[in-house]
Amino acid sequence: MSPRTSPPFRADHVGSFLRPARLHEARRQRAAGEISAEQLRAVEDDAVREVVALQREAGLRSVTDGEFRRTTWHMDFVYQIGGISKVPGTLLSTFHNENGDITYTPDAIKVTRRLSMDKTIFGEDFAFLQSVAGGLLPKLTIPAPSMVHYRSGIRAVVDEDVYPDVEEFWADLGAAYHEEVRRLAAQGCRYLQLDDTSLAYVNDPAQRAYIAERGEDAEHMHERYIALTNAAVAGRPADMAITTHLCRGNFQSSWVAAGGYEFVAEALFNGLDVDGFFLEYDDERSGGFEPLRFVPPGKQVVLGLVTTKRPELESKDDLKRRIDEAAKYVDLDQLCLSGQCGFASTEQGNALTADEQKAKLELITAVAAEVWGEDMSKKYGPA
Repeated sequence: MSPRTSPPFRADHVGSFLRPARLHEARRQRAAGEISAEQLRAVEDDAVREVVALQREAGLRSVTDGEFRRTTWHMDFVYQIGGISKVPGTLLSTFHNENGDITYTPDAIKVTRRLSMDKTIFGEDFAFLQSVAGGLLPKLTIPAPSMVHYRSGIRAVVDEDVYPDVEEFWADLGAAYHEEVRRLAAQGCRYLQLDDTSLAYVNDPAQRAYIAERGEDAEHMHERYIALTNAAVAGRPADMAITTHLCRGNFQSSWVAAGGYEFVAEALFNGLDVDGFFLEYDDERSGGFEPLRFVPPGKQVVLGLVTTKRPELESKDDLKRRIDEAAKYVDLDQLCLSGQCGFASTEQGNALTADEQKAKLELITAVAAEVWGEDMSKKYGPA
């Protein structure tokens, strides 16, 4: 089987990593006014260099900055879109785990004027990653445009005097994201990932009931989101790989939604204009592999079989067996392997140690080498 020369790679990863203790301390010091923004950034720079080295040592071919400069995977981006302001939240978020529930009320957003992309969000952060990638492919992760809408709905976010016609809101949101993608492409980004919980959540009947209760079209919302993302990525350079990651919630080893991909599968795999799909598949909440029958030729599926929520290491044999099961529905050559999500979608991180995180990455690259015959043991790019 031929090695992949463009992303997603046989052994890949979603993007976020556990923050080191000194980064947590530097953030605390900055919040308390004990250090300057420049001093915090210097600590972040050192931490990014180290997480790039971790990814290199594990045998990965692409690198992220671990999302080390963010508090959360999505809102640090969303609050920088022109026209969006942070406001106090009113909706309770509930995440589940084996020991019970975690509940909190996060900050919310308000659209205060017509949306625009006034700068390259994360542009400076990505430039630093580019400077330290050392021959590996720098990958940037940003939230999908659906994340501006999903949790609250249109009228909870968008005042009627700003957007009397909601179709203009959708058009401006797509255009703002399109400008972001254009700017990133011009900066040299050739691996962009759009993280999207919304297209995973709507597979859960309880989530669709929530959408319907607030007066929106639960049966077709995923089609709206697919069209929105397509508008964002239209016209990208031919050598710019774009993937999406579907997640059912990943906060301190806890989750929100459940349900297989069947509800969105046909529209998603055939309609979303991306090169690959990172799919959560680490436990029974994600359903079976049958929806993969809709994946057309030319698209890659990155199977998130290795959990980032728990420290226990999966067995190689179990992972290979599950890859074989998936290959009954989509060609083995269209499959890759990764963790089911990042290790730290928020700065708190999941319940693993740094050593357990590294072991998960090394397991992914080792299994990929054995399944697809690609030499993942070599270290790509200069140290």
